[in-house]
Amino acid sequence: MAPKGDSPETAELIELFKSIGLTQSKAAEAAKSAKSAVTLKDIIERHGLVQRDIEEKQAVLLASLAVQGSKLGEAERDYAVSAILDSRLKSTDQVSAAVKYLEVHAHPIDPKDFDKQCGVGFSITPEELVAQVADYVSSSAATGWANLGTVIGGLKGTDLRWANALELKNAAERAFIEKFGPKEAAKPKGKEPKKEQTSKAAAASEPAASASTSKPVFAEGFLGRLHKVGENPQLHPHLREQHLAATGGLVHTRFPPEPNGFLHIGHSKAIFVNFGYAQYHGGRCYLRFDDTNPEAEEGRYFESILETVRWLGYEPWKITYSSDYFDKLYELAVELIKRDKAYVCHCTAEEIYANRGGDERGPRKACVHRSRPVSESITEFVKMKDGLYKPGQAILRMKQDLESGNTMMWDLVAYRVLNASHHRTHDKWKIYPTYDFTHCLCDSFENITHSLCTTEFIASRESYEWLCDALEVYKPRQSEYGRLNVTGTIMSKRKILQLVKEKHVLDWDDPRMYTLIALRRRGVPPGAILSFVSSLGVSTSATNIQAVRFEQTVRQYLENSAPRLLMVLRPVKVTIENLPEDYVLWLEKPLHPKVPEHGTSKVPFTRTIYIDADDFRLEDSKDYFRLAPGKTVGLFQAPHPITCTSYKTDPTTGHVTELICRLEDGEGAAKKPKAFIQWVAEHAPSGSPVRVDETRIFYQLFKSDNPAAALPDFKADINPDSLEVVKGAMVEVGFWSLAKHAYSEARKESKARTDKALQASAGTAGTVVEHDDTPKATSEQLVGKECIRFQGLRVAYFATDKDAKLACLDEPAEVEPRRKEGDIVVLNRIVSLKEDSGKAA
Repeated sequence: MAPKGDSPETAELIELFKSIGLTQSKAAEAAKSAKSAVTLKDIIERHGLVQRDIEEKQAVLLASLAVQGSKLGEAERDYAVSAILDSRLKSTDQVSAAVKYLEVHAHPIDPKDFDKQCGVGFSITPEELVAQVADYVSSSAATGWANLGTVIGGLKGTDLRWANALELKNAAERAFIEKFGPKEAAKPKGKEPKKEQTSKAAAASEPAASASTSKPVFAEGFLGRLHKVGENPQLHPHLREQHLAATGGLVHTRFPPEPNGFLHIGHSKAIFVNFGYAQYHGGRCYLRFDDTNPEAEEGRYFESILETVRWLGYEPWKITYSSDYFDKLYELAVELIKRDKAYVCHCTAEEIYANRGGDERGPRKACVHRSRPVSESITEFVKMKDGLYKPGQAILRMKQDLESGNTMMWDLVAYRVLNASHHRTHDKWKIYPTYDFTHCLCDSFENITHSLCTTEFIASRESYEWLCDALEVYKPRQSEYGRLNVTGTIMSKRKILQLVKEKHVLDWDDPRMYTLIALRRRGVPPGAILSFVSSLGVSTSATNIQAVRFEQTVRQYLENSAPRLLMVLRPVKVTIENLPEDYVLWLEKPLHPKVPEHGTSKVPFTRTIYIDADDFRLEDSKDYFRLAPGKTVGLFQAPHPITCTSYKTDPTTGHVTELICRLEDGEGAAKKPKAFIQWVAEHAPSGSPVRVDETRIFYQLFKSDNPAAALPDFKADINPDSLEVVKGAMVEVGFWSLAKHAYSEARKESKARTDKALQASAGTAGTVVEHDDTPKATSEQLVGKECIRFQGLRVAYFATDKDAKLACLDEPAEVEPRRKEGDIVVLNRIVSLKEDSGKAA
């Protein structure tokens, strides 16, 4: 359906555009511009596209052509359409190049020349790419890592601009490593880095290994002491031989989340350990969904988990499910019964508890069903499978060791009856295996070399190994590390659900929470999370870290990665009385004083500017260096300081509404000021300043480090002032170019990563049960408005919220970005510039 408020004509266009494969949002965007909408409608009708089965990607390219090529002649535009439909043009960059070519080359078109100029059929092997990039770097004037951005920009000016963007970037980094040494420990020019350092740095060029401190984590301490592949002992020698043959001696790990909720900051450590360990050793890591409890699982959790893993920078080798193995698990359960190592039990939960010693922790005794004949247990188990028992009436228990001091050996439940439809197997099964039965066997099926989990599973290791040996299957080695906890937060799914339902927070992705989707929405870069986890190390001890330490890591990560924009949070108007009304001076300023690769932005300086209200006060003092009546202050990156000569106030409130200042640009100008303040200028023709509809400033959601200890419950510890919404902040006009560039680069990198991931997964197809609802790797998973990050100079670090609407993000590269009708600018504060002492006054 069309959005509310669309005219019938617009609604009709949107439906037409959706019919060729555009999403609702892209179709609505295409219908906004009357000229390009007419062009796209003409393309659809002339080429009969409604009747053709075209891909969404091609539809997007056609929409891009309609915008960029609206002035082309029909013959030229038809040629471009054909090139899109026959897959010669595969990217928006190629479409842009095609439009430029066709604007100056009339029909008939020279196909060879067109293909060459538009990168059609460009092909290069990874080896050729590395070699060509290395030649370019060696012949360039680059003197160190500070020139990396310039070199990559230069490469994009050659034929290599059509190469995979991520592979081009990785090849450039590899060439820089060979020439200048690892970035984190670059050697002076002329000194060769050690071979060991170079090889490990090269291994870290993958996206997930961006944290320079990650390498020693996998080589030292707990992870460094783990067994080598094949060293885990087996019941029979042939099991080890089969395992080594299946793995080829490569490390195989798995990240096995339950799809019953969204991942939180603690899971980032598990992801880092499992994917990172495999990656460091050149191995493979499965993403295995532990979907054995259909009563708690939802489709959105599967999608979110894959998206989060990929957002953190990792690509699963394979995506599997415990449910892939339900048939095999059932067969092994029957085999376990036949070996007299399992039995069907009809005890209630209370009876089982009493048999285990009850509240008095008395002697344990066997269940009355433990000694029933094997044939009887098999018959009863089949009845369970066939739905002849209700939940709680029968369970399958493993016959372990009731005399053991380990409670995880007291005849654990292997199967239970559940009247729930499974999201994959639907109503095929009335019984479902438990984690204790499933986990070790799935590890065995997948030849996991290192089953890495947190220390609360130490007691489960004995049961894990017992079951593998009882069935005489390959036995992985379980190793346990300490979990990560961040104080002052709530990670319980049940408690977070309460917060959401009772509207204490916006949703599961509320930026005040520590779910990973919330941290992403807040604008925290994935690399900062990996850097944080890496810096903590991995040991058997639990890690309890204050939230302020996490924020400090994020702050340090953003210091050199985030461009800087002029920004005033609470603007006060300043009129510079000695400048004419039409005065405008364009200033070019660096986006980061220490990172030239970020580039520059241009801002106007005019008679009317705005400064932050916090940078002016009526009463001056010796220890105050900003603006006051009669005082002079500098303006960041402006040519001259200003002096306040007078001010205006609101007659009702007494608040200062305007400052009258003088520009000190004459011979008698004051000495260099002691302080410089941020500012933005009023200049309507350029759209300056950018007015921010909402700036959301987040503080700790809870008042204490341990909200769970609050009385009567954790909700009593909620900080009522954890969210501050500021209206009317202003940012320099360079925001639009920065936003468009950041979003465009994120799209390119996500496409490159996704294409590579899909190619890799195609190579492993056929080994895993395929289902229509298996979450797939898509470019959209990696691109969100939160990738637009910047430091508001002297204010804080900010990211664009998902509620923002910025039309420029979907416009062609050559269209100058600026505010469009309907745009909404919403910013989230990622972190302050320094640790907050508390709620701002």
